[in-house]
Amino acid sequence: MRLCFLVEEQYRYDGMPKEVIHRLRAWGHDVDVLRPGSSLVRVSEDIQAGSHDAWVLKTVSGGPGLTLLEAAASAGLVTVNDARSIRGVRDKALASAVGRSRGLPVPVTYTAARAELFAEVPDTEFPLVVKPADGSSGRAVRLVASPELLPQLSGELAGEGVLIAQPYVPNSGVDLKVYSVCGELFATQRSSPLHPELSAPEQCVPLSAEVADLVTETGKVYGLDLYGVDVLLGPDGPVVVDVNDFPSFRQVPDATTRVAQAILALAHTGGTEPSAPQAALPGAASEGSAAAARVPVQIPATAGDLR
Repeated sequence: MRLCFLVEEQYRYDGMPKEVIHRLRAWGHDVDVLRPGSSLVRVSEDIQAGSHDAWVLKTVSGGPGLTLLEAAASAGLVTVNDARSIRGVRDKALASAVGRSRGLPVPVTYTAARAELFAEVPDTEFPLVVKPADGSSGRAVRLVASPELLPQLSGELAGEGVLIAQPYVPNSGVDLKVYSVCGELFATQRSSPLHPELSAPEQCVPLSAEVADLVTETGKVYGLDLYGVDVLLGPDGPVVVDVNDFPSFRQVPDATTRVAQAILALAHTGGTEPSAPQAALPGAASEGSAAAARVPVQIPATAGDLR
């Protein structure tokens, strides 16, 4: 197969996607790499129908790579993930609206151009978690205990663009990140940036049926095949607080091989498209129901199965 990776400079030396690219090349596949943030791209020449079997995006949220991926999709090329799905989760305000409308347990979300405008949020909603609508990797996430603290936050978040705010979900202070590789789920824990006083080893942890159902349903709602979901175990059950396309897959066993095989399978099948809006889903699916609703892409046992 011939593949094209769009890789931002920030991720140039990261295992995702550097090691994945090396593995695909070692298996005999042709992999081109475009760096949209630091190189000239001949859009009319590099993006042509039939030029590649699939395009893969690994760039920062506000980077130019997504526009190029959408251009590839418009030319009829397969993209990993679906380009429309990526846009839907990178804008966190949009992702929240979509998730809540489809019945996912997503916190009520407010959006504003400046942090001090969140003073209009009812006092009962504080403390608030404030972050950029296009943020990633925990960038500029702040926990605001009361409205009086918002003015000083405006200076700290100046230049971050549109902001979102969500009521803080009481939790243990440990973040649960669940990764999905074409329907295969892996749960990991890590220390929360909102609780620097607490320390938790970054490691794989058991995945409950309730959380597995929720993460699978999240992938179906947003139309993603390779993704990560940040889940908080709140007093009323698990809550989705963030969704990321093509995350780091840290702590996933043999992540390089798994992701490389998944990319080949998705290039072959075309992957998952965003699902059409339906009636609001129940807040918590019964065990196995979400998994049954979304059939995972079958990943070949060996890389040689897809050439």
